[in-house]
Amino acid sequence: MSAADDELRDQLPGDLDASAFVGPYQFPDNSRRRWPAAIYLVVSAACWASWLAAPASPLVNDGLAWAGALLAALAAYAISSSWRMAVDETGALVRASAAAGFAVGHASAQQVWRGVRSRPTWRVLCYSSENPPATRALVLIDAIDGTVVESLVEANPEDARTQG
Repeated sequence: MSAADDELRDQLPGDLDASAFVGPYQFPDNSRRRWPAAIYLVVSAACWASWLAAPASPLVNDGLAWAGALLAALAAYAISSSWRMAVDETGALVRASAAAGFAVGHASAQQVWRGVRSRPTWRVLCYSSENPPATRALVLIDAIDGTVVESLVEANPEDARTQG
């Protein structure tokens, strides 16, 4: 093996290296879906315009009209599911700790989507502040208006295994 072969190493590009990241992670807002929706609408309009402008052309057929209709339907769905989030991860953790009804120690939040229109929701798992935690809760917080969608509070089953 040559010295040049020893120097070849796999590594992540700089923008994907998490060890160099400083500061809180910002979840992207679902309203970003409006950009692809606008692109779908522009391409859909181009398909329809081509189909209407050259109906007898050998290069244009009814498939272009169907493609325009499909892209318009995708654009309508993307626009209807592009919710603007008002509650970020920190706000969801605060609301979940209030809904849990106990002093929260460790907690984590995950963004999920509900329903056909993909309404953004925070799924927050909370553990009580005792060591080991005696209680845990799973709380779903709506990311648009901050309401508690669902809350489940129970004794921590891992606690029972460690004591018995």
